[in-house]
Amino acid sequence: MLGFEEIDSTNVADVGGKGVHLGELSRINGIRVPDGFCVTTDAFQRVVAEAPSIDAQLDLLSRVEPDDHAAIRTLSADIRRVVEGAVIPDDIVAAISESLARLGEQASYAVRSSATAEDLPTASFAGQQDSYLNIAGLPAILRHVRRCWASLFTERAVTYRRRNGFDHRKVRMAVVVQQMVFPDAAGILFTADPVTSNRKVATVEAGWGLGEALVSGLVTGDVYTVRDDQVVTTAVAAKPRSVQASPGGGTRDAPVEPQRQTQPALTDEQVVRLVRLGRRIEAHFGRPQDIEWCLAGDDFHIVQSRPITTLFPVPRTDDQENHVYVSVGHQQMMTDAMKPLGLSLWQLTTPRPMHEAGGRLFVDVAPLLATPAGRANLLGTLGKSDPLIRDALQTVLDRGDFIRSLPDEDPIAAPAGDPPAPIETDPAVVTQLIRHSQASVATLRSEIQTLSGPALLDFILADIAELRRVLFSPQSFQVIMAGMEATWWLNDHLEAWLGEKNAADALTQSVPHNITSEMGLALLDVADTIRPHADVVTFLHRVVDEGREGDGFLDELAGLAGGREARDAIRGYLDEYGMRCAGEIDITRTRWSEHPATLVPTILGNIKNFEPGAGKRHFEQGRQEARRKEQELLTRLRALPHGEQKAEETKRMIDRVRTFAGYREYPKYGMVSRYFAYKQALLREADRLVRTGTLREKEDIFFLRFPELQEVVRTDDVDAELIVERREAFRSYEALTPPRVLTSDGEAITGRYRRDDAPPGALVGLPVSAGTVEGRARVVMDMAQADLEAGDILVTAYTDPSWTPLFVTVAGLVTEVGGLMTHGAVIAREYGLPAVVGVEQATRLIRDGQRIRVHGTDGYVEILA
Repeated sequence: MLGFEEIDSTNVADVGGKGVHLGELSRINGIRVPDGFCVTTDAFQRVVAEAPSIDAQLDLLSRVEPDDHAAIRTLSADIRRVVEGAVIPDDIVAAISESLARLGEQASYAVRSSATAEDLPTASFAGQQDSYLNIAGLPAILRHVRRCWASLFTERAVTYRRRNGFDHRKVRMAVVVQQMVFPDAAGILFTADPVTSNRKVATVEAGWGLGEALVSGLVTGDVYTVRDDQVVTTAVAAKPRSVQASPGGGTRDAPVEPQRQTQPALTDEQVVRLVRLGRRIEAHFGRPQDIEWCLAGDDFHIVQSRPITTLFPVPRTDDQENHVYVSVGHQQMMTDAMKPLGLSLWQLTTPRPMHEAGGRLFVDVAPLLATPAGRANLLGTLGKSDPLIRDALQTVLDRGDFIRSLPDEDPIAAPAGDPPAPIETDPAVVTQLIRHSQASVATLRSEIQTLSGPALLDFILADIAELRRVLFSPQSFQVIMAGMEATWWLNDHLEAWLGEKNAADALTQSVPHNITSEMGLALLDVADTIRPHADVVTFLHRVVDEGREGDGFLDELAGLAGGREARDAIRGYLDEYGMRCAGEIDITRTRWSEHPATLVPTILGNIKNFEPGAGKRHFEQGRQEARRKEQELLTRLRALPHGEQKAEETKRMIDRVRTFAGYREYPKYGMVSRYFAYKQALLREADRLVRTGTLREKEDIFFLRFPELQEVVRTDDVDAELIVERREAFRSYEALTPPRVLTSDGEAITGRYRRDDAPPGALVGLPVSAGTVEGRARVVMDMAQADLEAGDILVTAYTDPSWTPLFVTVAGLVTEVGGLMTHGAVIAREYGLPAVVGVEQATRLIRDGQRIRVHGTDGYVEILA
């Protein structure tokens, strides 16, 4: 046994998360915590060890799939029966009896489970195990201690652990025995707003009697929000029922007197006083808390506190200024969490300062929003690319007091200099930029091969400067902007002159030099090589069915008829595009060359859905459609007043957009090519560190930042605990959804489409590729799991270049994330696919297999059936 006064943060393994929090709470000055003790995990372990049948049942449980509810239900019920029937050793009974004598044998107690993986900063298991209230007498307490132990194996607790990767054997159970408080009112206090995540706003929920009435959903409580010691909103609910202590033990549902049902459970003064206590608790634990409280007389008692694990973290700053963070991931089509090496390498690559939070990167735009010119420029740019981010920023600005307003810098003081001359519409400019990038990557690959140790890390750091030079060259930027500006010009002018919306979409089909769209068509050529060889096709189906990893299957192909040609075609494709993968801006992600089987389902889909020569036909059809659209538009323009001049200007812009639009995808291809060369060299170095015993496994390097990795390579010494912590933190970050815009108060602002031109019930988004298409929705979250047929509409969270091979099959695209010039939009236009991006919660609101209609011109999706 351990009394609360003996427990601190070092005792998680002994008393679990709930027990530790109560021990810590009891140490905070001014916080009243009902006294109690914990039956430690050692007692649980002893009882389980003396029931050998549990060991075999845990073996079975560890092999059950998380979705096999029937098996989990049966096995977990068997284990619970064994635990509830176990005999508690005499010395444990005596220790519990002694603790009760100290606190009061006739008193009533709350008996609560406290698992070692419960109420932790990275995973809240709240509600996974059980609590029992108003328990009196040693026999009853012993009975409920066994029930708490058994609750470790409820169906929901077992399923939760299986889904979140927790080992059943490593999670142990302690039991909290705490004196009961019989309150007038009780409830929950969130020290950060659970809806908006704003850390400056606290939310209090309150009801009559015990807090179980709120927790169980028996009643809706009063809700108060508090900011700066002021109650800012109050919503008093009707509270017809309450949970009260039963005279014979346990609790009962009781009616509330009619005159009290609509009375507030707390006064404003009490609410503010409670929030102040909550801020004291939050400061002690160093993070926002979810606090259970009771009010008896005029005294608040705190009976539990746990971290709020659903809040997105806020970037750390060392100032007291207000900041507004825009998500980098929403611009880069990579909203997944990134590992530390990936984050730090991207920060070394980008010229803008970037802040980390929740395994994602953010840019602080508060300085830009502060000045009229910066504000206009930022909102104008984002208005074109992502209206949701623009609206979220406008929401912050409209509050008037969050961003300090500063004057524009004096234009007289600005450095003089003429703007660069517009770039000529010359295809040679693009081919020369591509040639320079290719030569630079070839030099890197040659020079990095023989390097190791500190010299390798120094070389990579120096080469990042070359990467930045190529990536951000002024001429490269001019080419990209020329393509974008020509697109905007065409859309604006042709809508004004001809009423033609998004005209540039059709005009940019099959433009030259788009490395990403070429990649999708090249996989059709691979399918053409494989299609005639039935044995190879059968073998590749087996590769998919068996879930093969690595590239061993490529060597096996050589023994089949046509297998050598198939192997060479796949390897040739990987030589050109194997550095790509989902989430490719994170260097730690597995590349196609490292796991070629990722491509096999798409190759098989191409074999099934297309005839030979489809790649070349697809490109030529797009080119002819763009040519036809050009002629149609120019003919219509010539019929207008001043038509010849308008047609001439338009032809000039069409030539410009077709010359430059394809290049936009190339700089990222060059960057990812370099990243893969770095990764291959770093993994060779990691192999050496594993052989010397410095690292446990080579992927440990992914959880070190680049300067940390330099130090490890230099010293052959690593902080193993740091890597373990980083792995656990990354696992928790994966479950979070990053906001588009986040303030330094922690408020996540999503933004809204402020438009009313869509039909009722339609899902609104951003129109990025014109046209309307109707078809079967395929909701796909992992490219390797895609099972598409011609005419399907791809619905997913986001797409990056690795998804392009799927675009040749589908008839339309819907994504949750995206902008006018992000990857999915660019390739959809080039392939002539109607597309709507930025559709909030599209993968949840659209079910796989539903029939939908995508309005790519007007920017909405209708669910038809």
